[in-house]
Amino acid sequence: MSKIVIEGAYVATLDPARREFGGHVVAEGNRLTAVGPGPAPAYDDARVVDGRGCLVTPGFVNTHQHLYQWVTRGLAADATLFEWLTTLYPVWARISEETVYVAARAALAQLARTGCTTVADHHYVFPRDGGDLLAAEIAAASEIGLRFHPARGSMDRGQKDGGLPPDSVVENRDEILAATEAAIDRWHDPAPDSMLQIVVAPCSPFSVSGELMRESAELARRRGVRMHTHLAETTDETDWCRETFNCTPLEYADRLGWTGPDVWFAHGIHFDDAEIKHLGSTGTGVAHCPSSNARLGAGIARTADLRAAGSPVGLGVDGAASNESGSLVEELRHALLFARARGGPQALTVRAALEMATLDGARILGRSNDIGSLEPGKQADLAVWNLTTLPHAGIPDPIAALTLSTPPPLTLLLANGRPVVEHDVLQTADTDTLATQAALLS
Repeated sequence: MSKIVIEGAYVATLDPARREFGGHVVAEGNRLTAVGPGPAPAYDDARVVDGRGCLVTPGFVNTHQHLYQWVTRGLAADATLFEWLTTLYPVWARISEETVYVAARAALAQLARTGCTTVADHHYVFPRDGGDLLAAEIAAASEIGLRFHPARGSMDRGQKDGGLPPDSVVENRDEILAATEAAIDRWHDPAPDSMLQIVVAPCSPFSVSGELMRESAELARRRGVRMHTHLAETTDETDWCRETFNCTPLEYADRLGWTGPDVWFAHGIHFDDAEIKHLGSTGTGVAHCPSSNARLGAGIARTADLRAAGSPVGLGVDGAASNESGSLVEELRHALLFARARGGPQALTVRAALEMATLDGARILGRSNDIGSLEPGKQADLAVWNLTTLPHAGIPDPIAALTLSTPPPLTLLLANGRPVVEHDVLQTADTDTLATQAALLS
């Protein structure tokens, strides 16, 4: 097995004791074998990384993304969510295997370059002549080298049924359920070191029938996989649910079986006090996407209240068409700043924000035994951040330097023990080529 020893760094373990120290981290193959203060034990044939001036954290976990949107960035730049969707759905109706593959490689490369080692992608647009789109993004994730949780999304409520998406991109309920189960059979790997796990993920209340929501939940629980959907993103959605179902989005989801520790919602902005308490008591998670929420003017999620209630809150970059940056480390900073803008400087600490990017994301994906902290026996997913640069040098608290300053460069990113980024350069693909390919399809 290859051995990588990181020496002399400041280590934020995120372990149960939340230990931090100047010390070492050792990865052998795809597992961590030693994490502790001071020098590392002697190892034969080990690669030694000089970590002086660096911060080592667990690799970040992205809990909500739409990779295919990388090639549709910058459109409807001043629109509300429903206006934005109405503009972009006809564009997305033309995506193909090539589009998804090129877009996914570019978006995943950007995630890797911003500290991300695990990605949950929600893909719900399946044009009938588009080809095998799920296979295309799975191939892209394997090539870039990130741990991947593709969420097999779906829409069965098109414009003719009162929904938003064009009828050309909706599927019928039977074919959705069959395709979702086939994806689980073909790709889902439940092992602790799994690089690929499938999620069941109808799109949203206004694009999916209640029958599909209920049957998707039954399928997911029968097969033992996680469940994900958009919920409570805008006040328009709340108004629509009240008019259509005579209840809030969460009340609607709850009656269809969509709460519990195996469920997480994207956005979750517009929950009231009672709903936040219910989310916490059921262990239902939320993927907080602060940049996208701000870009679309949707609001600021009550992350501090959700976490206090017991709901795990992870971070997501959302689709690149509503977050043209696609940077997970920027979401860490924005989550911190937006929480404080809403609730004051004590609403979210710098260390709580780091938990959201790591431990909480791992918990949401059901991977807290495998990733999310630096502990011997866990997967070798970690980021080594260079804090010797002009924006960071001199900040006494490395966690504050990471979360409050500009994004620092990466000295090293390991995913499953494999170097994916070194000295801020992606090792698994040429980013200039990725940019050119994506531009040609945009």
